[in-house]
Amino acid sequence: MPSRHTKPPRGAARAARFLVPAALLAVPAPALAQSPADAAAPVIDLPDLMVTSPTGIATPQEEVASSVSVVTAQEIERKQLRTLPEVLESLPGLNVVQTGGPGGQTSVFIRGTNSNHVKVLIDGIDAGDPSTPNGAFDFGQMLATDLARVEVLRGPQSGLYGSDAIGGVISVTTKKGEGPAKAFGFAELGSFGTFNQAVALSGSTEKLSYSFNVTHFSSTDTPVTPADIVPLGYPRNPSAYDNWTYSTRLDYEVSDTFAVNFVARYIDSQLSFTPDIYPPPTYAGIPAPERSTSYASMFFTKGEGVWKALDGALETTFGVSAMTSSRPTDGPNASVNGDYNGDRQIYYLRSLYSFAPGQNVLAGVERRNESMTSETAYTQMDAATGNTGVYAEYQGQFFERLFLAANVRYDSDDTFGDHTTLRIAPAFLIPETGTKLKASYGTGFKAPTLYQLYAPYYGNADLKPEESTGYDAGFEQEFFKGRLAFGATYFHNDITNLISYDPVTYQNVNISNATTQGAEVFVAVKVTDTLKVRADYTYTDVVGYFPPGQPFGAACAPLTATSCIPLRRPNDKVSVSVNWQATDKLDLTATLIYVSSWWDIERLTSNYVDQPGYTIVNIAANYAFNEHATLFGRIDNLFDETYENPNGFLAPGFGAFAGLKLTY
Repeated sequence: MPSRHTKPPRGAARAARFLVPAALLAVPAPALAQSPADAAAPVIDLPDLMVTSPTGIATPQEEVASSVSVVTAQEIERKQLRTLPEVLESLPGLNVVQTGGPGGQTSVFIRGTNSNHVKVLIDGIDAGDPSTPNGAFDFGQMLATDLARVEVLRGPQSGLYGSDAIGGVISVTTKKGEGPAKAFGFAELGSFGTFNQAVALSGSTEKLSYSFNVTHFSSTDTPVTPADIVPLGYPRNPSAYDNWTYSTRLDYEVSDTFAVNFVARYIDSQLSFTPDIYPPPTYAGIPAPERSTSYASMFFTKGEGVWKALDGALETTFGVSAMTSSRPTDGPNASVNGDYNGDRQIYYLRSLYSFAPGQNVLAGVERRNESMTSETAYTQMDAATGNTGVYAEYQGQFFERLFLAANVRYDSDDTFGDHTTLRIAPAFLIPETGTKLKASYGTGFKAPTLYQLYAPYYGNADLKPEESTGYDAGFEQEFFKGRLAFGATYFHNDITNLISYDPVTYQNVNISNATTQGAEVFVAVKVTDTLKVRADYTYTDVVGYFPPGQPFGAACAPLTATSCIPLRRPNDKVSVSVNWQATDKLDLTATLIYVSSWWDIERLTSNYVDQPGYTIVNIAANYAFNEHATLFGRIDNLFDETYENPNGFLAPGFGAFAGLKLTY
C-alpha cells in the first residue's frame, strides 16, 4: 500500500503551484515520522515548506490549518543569531522577555498566555524545568549554532502534546549529519566583551549519520542595571555570561525495517549578575553592590528504535527521553543563594499508519515521571509526581483541496486525576485563486507544578489544572505565482482556573480567569529573485478576571474592581525582515522589531508601571570567499535604542560583531 508521503500526483501538483521541486515533497515516510509529544524521532532536515509540530507528521505547510512559523538553519546563519531568544524575538504572536543581556532569565509569552503555557521540545524532549516555581524552560540558556529548524506552533495544543500547551508549542530540531564527512568552525569577536567559538563534525555513511557539536558563548561586560536605580556611590556592575554547549545526534539504520536514533545535549553555563537586596533599617530594595553567580547544568537525551512494516505504511517508535537540571546560585548575597535540581523521564510508544494515500492515523502512549529538590537558607523541598497519557490523531486530505487534522488525548495525572483534551483543524485550498482558508479549535491545560503543589508555606496539593478553550480562523492569499502573499488570522483563548495566591494564607489557589484575543497579519513579497521582504503585525488584547474582593497580586495591573491587565503583554508588535543576495558572494539581511508599551511591575518597588515600547534594527552581512571560508559581521540595535524588557533590566545597546567561518 503506498504511503501518503510518496503519492506522486498530490506532491507534484502542489509543488508546481508553489514553485517547489516535487522531490522535496517526496521524502520517504520513515524519515518524516515524528513524535507529537516528548519523543520526536531524529529526522532529516525538512524542506522549508514542510512542518511537523502541528500534527506530529511532516506535512506541506500549505496543507496545515494551524498557525505555525518556521525558522530554518539558513535563516539563523544569515542573521547570525546566536541564542534561541534571538531566533524567537521577531516571530509573530510572541513576546520575548529577558532580564538583561545574554544568559539572563528568558520567558516567552505566546498570544498573551502565561510564560509557562508554552510546551518546549528539544529534539522531541520536554525541556520544561521541574525545579522552577512555574515549571517553564529558561530560553536564555539555549544556543543556536547547531539548530536545523525552530517551529513555533500557536494556539491550544494539548490534544496532541498534553500539559503546558495552552499558548502553543516551540519545537527545536538539531542538525543531522548528511553526505561526506565535513568539519565546521567559527570564531567571533564583538561588543560587551564577546568572544564566541564553535566547532562541529558531521556526515553520513550508507547506514549511519552523525553530528557532533561544541559551542562556546562568552560575554564579559554587558550593562544590565539602569543607572537611575543604583544608589549614589554604589558600583554599577555589568553582567558576565559563559556557556559551553555540547550536542550529539546519531541515526543508524540497522536494516531496511529497523533503525535506532540517539540525541544528547549538555549545557554548562554561569552568569555573574546583580541581584536585588533589601537591607535594614528601611528594607527598601536596591541593586546589590556585589555580584552573585548562578550556574546552570542541563542534560537532555533520548534513545529510540523505529520499526517499519507493511512496506513502510506502518511505523512504530519506542524509546525513552530524559532531562536533568541543576541550578545553584552562590555569592556574597545570601538571600539569593540556593540549589535547585530537577529531572524527568518519559517512556513512550507510538505508531503511524498510512492506511491509504493521504490518510493517516497516529496513536501513542507515554509515561512521565518527574521530581525536584531545592535548598535555600530558609526552606528545603523534595517532591515528585507522574502522568500517563494516551492520544490518537486522524490526518487526511480530500480531493486535494480539503485537509483535516483531528486529535484527542487522555491524561491520568498522579496528583489531580484525569483530563481529556482535543483539537480539530481544517484547511481548504482553492488552487485556481491561490487561496487558503483555515480554522482550528482546541482545548489545553497546564498541570500544577511541583512547587505550586508542595512548596513549604505556599503549596496546595488540592490545586486543579489551569484550562483553556481556544480557536482561530483566517486566510492566506497568493498572487503572481507566489511572489506576493498575505494573510490574516483572528485568535481567541479563554483560560480558567489560573493559579494565583490567597492573600490571607499565602497558599497557591485557583482564583482567576483570563481571555486573550487578537489578530496576526503578514505580507511577504519576493521583489526580485534576490530580494525578499516580509512584514508581520500582531495585535494582542488580554484581560484577566478575579472574584470580587480578591487583590490582583503581581500578575496584572488593576483595570476595574474585578478585571485587570496581565503584565508584559504589549498590544502591538511589528517585525520586518529583508534579505538581499547582493552578489553570488555577498548576502545582506536587515530586521526591524517594534513593540508597543505594556504594563509591567517596577523591579524594586513592585509598583505598576506603563513600560515604554521600543524599536530596534539589526543588520547582518555574510561574504563567502569560497565554499570553505566566509567572513561575517553584524550590528545589533543599530540605532542604540535604550529600553527595558522587563522593567529594571537594560537590554543590550549598540553592538558590533565580526568573525570568520571555515568549512572543510
